[in-house]
Amino acid sequence: MLLDARALVDPELRTAVGSLPAPARNVAAYHFGWKDERGGPRPGGAGKFLRPALVLLACEGVGGRPEQAIQAAVTVELVHNMSLIHDDVIDGDSLRRHRPTVWSVFGLPAAILTGDALLSLAGRILSNAPGPAGVTGGAWLDDAVQELIAGEFADSAAEKREAVTLEECVATAEAKTGSLIALSCVLGALAGGAGETKVGHLRSFGRHVGAAFQLTDDLLGIWGDPQITGKPHLSDLRSRKKSLPVVAALTAPGPAARELARLYQSPATHTEAELMQVAELVEVAGGRAWVEREAGHRLTEAMASLEAADLARPAYEGLSALTRMITARDH
Repeated sequence: MLLDARALVDPELRTAVGSLPAPARNVAAYHFGWKDERGGPRPGGAGKFLRPALVLLACEGVGGRPEQAIQAAVTVELVHNMSLIHDDVIDGDSLRRHRPTVWSVFGLPAAILTGDALLSLAGRILSNAPGPAGVTGGAWLDDAVQELIAGEFADSAAEKREAVTLEECVATAEAKTGSLIALSCVLGALAGGAGETKVGHLRSFGRHVGAAFQLTDDLLGIWGDPQITGKPHLSDLRSRKKSLPVVAALTAPGPAARELARLYQSPATHTEAELMQVAELVEVAGGRAWVEREAGHRLTEAMASLEAADLARPAYEGLSALTRMITARDH
């Protein structure tokens, strides 16, 4: 399904990015994996095309054809990659998809401006989409981007606060990740001509899937294999990120949580051995187990919403498979 989405959407995505002004076009081509840092061609491309696949399957599920949803699929992939470029700037991450991040190669101004260019382009592409996606999709896009931005604000603010509640972190995860995955399902449904009820169920499905995706991503930020994830080992702990496993552990009772708080609040740079100790404390305090349980709960809620949407069987099975992949992935 992901390969099918790539085959259908990637040519249109390349055409869209090719319409950008040269500086942004060149930086974006590097980010998407189409060119190297010197502007030379590079085989293949980056990204799993998960969100475009959700768009296409939602469209098919409500009775539409995938071709009706290509602009919507390009739109969500552009917005997603804008968020990745800007997120790397915010977090100061130097690696993504096994390659140096955009800002680390081209500088902060180029990264910020390229992300802005991708967002602007997404709005233009969606406005030219046929049917309801082009007519009303813009309002859904605006709302999702505003929610994503609010989530990024909350995430950044949490890093400066000593205490953060688990409820706040869950809400941030829904805003940062659930908003765009929900948008993918909504735009696909609109492209296929769905009514308000189906759109609502698919939006709910997307929000729960997005939360499950972020929960799994936060697990990988601590225990993921760098050879698979493309990110440095223990990267979230090294940057003292208040990810969901960490906050679940910090807010738990017991000596492991207290020792974790002491280490996390220490201004000293942690050695690799200390980072391994922090990871162990997160697990002992129950942070890993809580996230795994919550991801399972979100998977159950997502599937209930998907059942309620009453989709065509092939699309239902496809969305079910992608949902299971999201919560079981190792990359």
